[in-house]
Amino acid sequence: MTAALLALADSRLPAGGHAHSGGVEQAITAGVLTDPGSLAAFLRRRLTTAGAVAAGLAAAACRSADDAAALAVLDAEADARTPSPAQRAASRQQGRGLVRVASRAWPDPAWASLPAQPHHPLALGVAAATAGLTPRDAAHAAAYLAVSGPATAAQRLLAMDPITVAAVTARLSPEIDRVADDAAAGDLPADTDPLLDLLTEVHAARNDRFFAS
Repeated sequence: MTAALLALADSRLPAGGHAHSGGVEQAITAGVLTDPGSLAAFLRRRLTTAGAVAAGLAAAACRSADDAAALAVLDAEADARTPSPAQRAASRQQGRGLVRVASRAWPDPAWASLPAQPHHPLALGVAAATAGLTPRDAAHAAAYLAVSGPATAAQRLLAMDPITVAAVTARLSPEIDRVADDAAAGDLPADTDPLLDLLTEVHAARNDRFFAS
């Protein structure tokens, strides 16, 4: 089962995550993210807001993987907790991508319980359940992905030293664990970051972007 968790958290999983920067591209353009120190601050605020919400939703979806009604409610909760339309669209794009991959890796009737275009955390939670993982595992994968994808995008866009970026991400491990533990406790967080929402919306209106979000 540990191998399944590693597979879900692996950036090489062809679920479309590589096309999204999690707001990093616009943060760089706006001068919010310029160096390893500002990258660490950006990742931490993303982890404790959007990452915490994603972890809570993933854990809840893992618990309700074969309950279509419960998953529909969670999908609506994800919409309500994602103020930015561009972020909602990005989440559903990545959700569709994950369903395509994970449903082939772990075939299970539970996949039919998901909405047609689910938010990414819901697809992640069902993937975890079909792979025999726990809600805490699902929360851990969601929390880790909330920082690992943006960190990789920053490395590419700023030509940062990969070792430095890896160290920045690794130092967030205790906070990733805390977010996952809180998510596994059962409550759905509703933390948001207006700056990240604004950056995402400005990014969506650009014609010269490298990443979809």
